[in-house]
Amino acid sequence: MNKTDRLLAIVLELQRKKVVRAEDLATLFEISVRTIYRDIQALSEAGVPIIGAPGTGYSLMEGYFLPPISFTVPEAVSLLIGTDFIKQRFDDDYRVKAQDAGGKIEAILPVSVRNETSRVRKVMRLLISDKQVKQSKEKEYLEKIRRAILDERKISFHYVKRLADSEGDRHSVRTVAPYGLVLVQGSWMLVARCDLRQEIRHFRLSRMTELIVLGERFELPTHFNLREYTPPDDRLLLVRLRFNHDIADKVKESNFHYIEEMEEHQDGLQVVLRVRQHDELVQWVLGWGAAAIVLEPESFRNRIREEAQKMFKRY
Repeated sequence: MNKTDRLLAIVLELQRKKVVRAEDLATLFEISVRTIYRDIQALSEAGVPIIGAPGTGYSLMEGYFLPPISFTVPEAVSLLIGTDFIKQRFDDDYRVKAQDAGGKIEAILPVSVRNETSRVRKVMRLLISDKQVKQSKEKEYLEKIRRAILDERKISFHYVKRLADSEGDRHSVRTVAPYGLVLVQGSWMLVARCDLRQEIRHFRLSRMTELIVLGERFELPTHFNLREYTPPDDRLLLVRLRFNHDIADKVKESNFHYIEEMEEHQDGLQVVLRVRQHDELVQWVLGWGAAAIVLEPESFRNRIREEAQKMFKRY
């Protein structure tokens, strides 16, 4: 990055954050702190109102804003594909806003950049299945939950768990303080503190019904940061499988989120999975038919054998 580009990037970084330390800028741009001092001096001499506080960092004078800048073709393509993604996967409110934003971005592009951007976008496409398009309830809930998070209001809903509890029940009514929304492998998940369990839990929006935004308010803990949040990993059970070579590629392409390791062997593809309960794997393993073999543990081998015998009796 040359000096001119770096100076612009420094202003954008200061514009994006309230206060930035010289050390952090040096790390970001992979230069020395002394060079950052010289860059800040150059910007100040050029008329950029930068305020420096010893021991705190640099900030822009309130009210200063960098005028609109031009986009390169790759930058414009990235932004416009981003708006396409939002139109497909977010709720209707954001779909409209993304469409408007895309129009504004295209409007400020020079004709040459706009034409080249259009040419690139014609050879790139985001596809969404008909099933996903029909998930109107999930998008409706997405908008309600998003607003509840911003308004700091609790929500309640009926929830269907993937696996039954110890009493064989999959249904429950939950009241939660919604902390954030995460798109995981094409499905929206709610990260929330559950009143029933008194801890942070995850809920798939597609398994919710009868969602209600409550009047009761909550306060987001100061220590919680969704971008830094890592859920505790309680998947303690390991399962080892072997797949025939002729379906190895399909197994790899499945992107099954429980897979920990995959390794090609002479007798087939060996896969290690880590789960909370063996029941989480039963349907997936049976779906591969005789092309999959459970190597261990023995208890899971027996479980698959029992299910296979039940299936045989039905036919």
